[in-house]
Amino acid sequence: MDAAAERDFREFVEARSSTLMRVAFLLTGGDQHAAEDLLQTALVKAAARWRGVDSPEGYVRRVMYRQQISWWRLKWHRHETNVAVPPERATEDATSATDLKMAVRQALARLTPRQRTVLVLRFFEDLPEAEVARLLDCSVGTVRSTTHRSLARLRVLAPELRETTKEVRQ
Repeated sequence: MDAAAERDFREFVEARSSTLMRVAFLLTGGDQHAAEDLLQTALVKAAARWRGVDSPEGYVRRVMYRQQISWWRLKWHRHETNVAVPPERATEDATSATDLKMAVRQALARLTPRQRTVLVLRFFEDLPEAEVARLLDCSVGTVRSTTHRSLARLRVLAPELRETTKEVRQ
């Protein structure tokens, strides 16, 4: 990589790494270390192909999605993430938004990596079903059914989200 390309790459990393880290964090179910590894792996791959990359952020995101899929397809990479129990909900203070974030994070961590990836792509990244299907190399019907099953599983695994979301809507 020449000096100009290296400078461009460094500027990209400085400007976009926090946003990309949030996506990696969600994709890994709230595992900070796994998220750092995921983002680092994606950035290494992007650096290797930097000159040929037209859309750097899109390329890094696509590498993260695919890398996460590869990791959860491998049996050895599967493990449980231990997370603290959220504090008791306050009656009326500013912690309700924090409680909601913690509950969502814990609920996502309880899903399978595939379910979590589909939900992150659909609702956090706001990608259409066809784009998610393309990224995950599956059919649109698979994305729809996985989304439906994932949301149903969230409702069963995290009934506390129902109460939290009712409060947020009011």
